[in-house]
Amino acid sequence: MLHTLAISNYRSILNLVMPLEELNLVTGTNGSGKSNLYRALRLLAETAQGGVIGSLAKEGGLQSSMWAGPEKISERMKRGEVKIEGTIKTESQRLRLGFSSDDFGYSISLGMPIPDLYQQHKASLFNLDPEIKRENIWAGAFYKPSSSFVERSGSAIKARDDGHSWNVKNAHIENFDSMLAELSDADNTPEIFSVRNRIKSWRFYDNFRTDYASIIRQSSIGTRTPVLSHDGHDLAAAIQTIFEIGDHEAFEQTIEDAFPGAKVMIGVSEECRFTIEFKQYGLLRPLSAAELSDGTLRYLLLAAALLTPRPPSLMVLNEP
Repeated sequence: MLHTLAISNYRSILNLVMPLEELNLVTGTNGSGKSNLYRALRLLAETAQGGVIGSLAKEGGLQSSMWAGPEKISERMKRGEVKIEGTIKTESQRLRLGFSSDDFGYSISLGMPIPDLYQQHKASLFNLDPEIKRENIWAGAFYKPSSSFVERSGSAIKARDDGHSWNVKNAHIENFDSMLAELSDADNTPEIFSVRNRIKSWRFYDNFRTDYASIIRQSSIGTRTPVLSHDGHDLAAAIQTIFEIGDHEAFEQTIEDAFPGAKVMIGVSEECRFTIEFKQYGLLRPLSAAELSDGTLRYLLLAAALLTPRPPSLMVLNEP
């Protein structure tokens, strides 16, 4: 389980260190930064997939993703006595993301290329790509040099052997590659292997599409599905998997809580395509997914996601 999330210099978030519990609810008015918190988590998840630089490019590049306000917020600004306005930056700008969990913590720092390197590689069309400046993996709630297992500075990665002496694991990693994507050997770098797999297990469910043309309302191929897909197209298979290897009783109770007397069943065709059959009190026949209301279908999707037989260390539901 994650205990702390840290974000620095990302869009409207200047410096956030947020403790996490088993269930966390983020609310706020429009423009308060909820979406930026969600996007920062998605960006952090991309480090394990090797796509953090590409994800920043889709957002308009690092410069447009960085905090646009003043470097420091004074007490007068906090009290509303002075207007908060963007200023010319005098320090090196870094976008920093990180988290700590039960066993490991991880952080990544990104910035623009330094001028010397920019001049040396000015023939490249990728000179505006950000660089990964630092990455760290440590034990405990906070980073300390004494608790560090793996450190990446620039193009060099070093790790502790048996928790004591430092050894260089890679001296020439590309500045656009995360060490999580490049080094993932369970024997040589077990900490990287563990953190990478932890992040890859994170799940994001972002506003299921439930209109009448949605693929969720159609039958789907029936294969064991312990993890509901991000778009929910395999809902019927995910529910049947809960019935067979998950907490069947918890799912039935969840349906009973919202729809007293209702029951969810899964039908299967000769072509092994699964369909949802929603039997509701007072109706002579079960309803198919195509007939369910948007709210009922979203409820089934959330139940299938949350009652997964393979729970991740982090699951994010964006505007459920």
